[in-house]
Order: sequence, then structure tokens, then C-alpha cells
Amino acid sequence: MKKKVLITGNNGVLGRNLVKYLHNNGRENYELVLFDINQNNSEFSSFRTYKGDIRKKEDVERVIGDIDIVVHCAGASPSYEESQIYDIIINGTANLLECAFTTGKAERFVYISSTSVYGVPEKAPIYETDEVKPYDPYNRSKIETERLCDHWRTKGHCVSVLRPRSFLGPERLGTFGILYDWASEGRNFPMLGPGKNKYQLLDVEDLCQAIYLAMSVDANNANDLFNIGAKDFSTIKDDYQAVLDAAGFNKKIKCFPAKPMFFILNILEKLKLSPFYKRLYLKLNRNYYVSIEKAEKKLGYKPKHSNKDSLVRNYRWYLENKNKIGNKPGASNNVVWNQGVLKYAKHFF
Repeated sequence: MKKKVLITGNNGVLGRNLVKYLHNNGRENYELVLFDINQNNSEFSSFRTYKGDIRKKEDVERVIGDIDIVVHCAGASPSYEESQIYDIIINGTANLLECAFTTGKAERFVYISSTSVYGVPEKAPIYETDEVKPYDPYNRSKIETERLCDHWRTKGHCVSVLRPRSFLGPERLGTFGILYDWASEGRNFPMLGPGKNKYQLLDVEDLCQAIYLAMSVDANNANDLFNIGAKDFSTIKDDYQAVLDAAGFNKKIKCFPAKPMFFILNILEKLKLSPFYKRLYLKLNRNYYVSIEKAEKKLGYKPKHSNKDSLVRNYRWYLENKNKIGNKPGASNNVVWNQGVLKYAKHFF
């Protein structure tokens, strides 16, 4: 008999990619049930879908009864209002965990956390045993939610927590969309510092693989915390240059001294004119990569895409879908983030 898998946030970037991945790779073993606050995607008409809010117990109880595995992808972007971040990430996940293991009969829960819990990195590689560092509303919420997962694990339940690096792939734009926009217009692209630091990313297909493994390997191996990232990555300058090379305009990454740029970005952020939140730009000129050895050993995780592969693959998706995406900027990861003053600066590149 197929196991019923509840995917929360199925209309988000990860959720949409995960539904397609599991449908292609796990349809013989899993029946997908989709749960999102918005259900307006005709692509999913063949699946059992529910419209609801993870923060509302009655909405979750309506769907959770016959679910065997919960994969929790729903969340809030770091650019959301602070109160929204806490409410969606902490309260929503607490509600899901309680309903899954008390009202429902779930045997596994897979939670998608983030490497943001490590704060601004001070060393690399980073291991799962390294200290978490509360820094901003988003990463504080993720840290608190991981504690909730730990609580249910101590009660004898199988809870996998995945900490992915920044992932990209079809439909993922956000800050990457700014790079793609400039590359497609034949512009050079600015970078903080010399760009010689190693900065690990993650393809959404590899993240989907890790989720699939957490759902399917022996529970004794899955019931743990795992870093998830690319295995093959270079310097941030070389990896981003791959996008400009793919664009074919013979443009280059242009590096600027980090300290004066940090000073300017701090001012712009306070004026709400910066496209980047502080934790993001403070990390961009540091070595930032996590060890994936634990996931390789216990889950059998084998990432397929390098940083360059992922960036270029996503850029090609952007070119194919640019007209559908539209020009309206936003705060979610499925649109190009508002470029702030950069939309004026790009004319000099």
C-alpha cells in the first residue's frame, strides 16, 4: 500500500519542485497530498489538494488523519515582517508537529530548516555539531523550530531536520534573479570583495533528493539533523561568472572593496533602499560551506549538480520564463527581489 505524504507549501518554489520530483521518482510508493494557503495551480489538479493555514489547528486536522509522512516546506521569507516570520515558522510548525503525532498517525516528519541557523559564518566547513547563533528574526525562528523538532524526537518520533544551503533551480529567483536580470541585459555584475571566497550553493533537485532519502531510508538513519549542500563548488566569483559566460555578452564580475560597500549597504538598508538584508551581505565575502559528510553517510545523499551547473540551469529557466514572470518585484523567492538603488546603478555596468 502506498504511503500518504503531506507536502506543506506545495505552491512555493521548493514545494512545486518537490511535487514533480516525487511524482517522477516515488509514485509507486507514495501518494502525495498537497496543503497550501493558496491552491490555484492547475498543474496539481490530479493530486488531492487542501487549502489551509498551517497555523490553524482546524485546517491541519482536516487533512492530517490518514497521513504517514509529513514533509514541511511551508515557511516565511527573511524579508517578511518580523511578526509574520515568528508566527508562520514557529507557531505553524508547532501546530503541524502536534497534529501529526497526536491527532494523526504520522510515522515520520521531515522539516526543512536552513543553514542560516549558523548565523554569519566564522569558519568553514560548518558541521551539524557547530553552535547555532541567533541573529535575526528568520534564523531565530528556525533555531526555535529545530528545538520543537528535537522535543518530538525525544518523545520517540522520527523527525528529520534538513539544513539546506541557499538553493536554486526552476522558479527560484530572489537575489539570484538580480544576477540573471543583469546578465540577460548584457551587463557586468558587481561583487563585494575580491570574490576569492568559497560559497556553497545547492540545486533544488539535490534538495529534493535529500528529502526523498529522509522519507525512505531506515528510520534510525533518518531520525537526525543533516546539512545539505553542493559537493562541487568553486569561488563565488568563478561560479557567478559562469552565468555571465552563459549569457554570451563577454561581460565580467566586477569586484569592489568590501568595507566601503558594507558601510553604504548599512545606510541603504536603514533607508529601505537595499535589495539585501544584512545577514546576507555580511556572508557574501566569507568562506561559507557546510560539511555534507553526515548526509552522505547516513542518508546516502549524492548531490548531482555543482554550483556552476545550478546557476546556469536556473539562468536558462529564467530566460525561458522571463515573459511569464513579469517585471513586478516582490519579497518572495519566486520573483526577482526589489533591486532598490541597484536598478539605477546597473546602467553604469
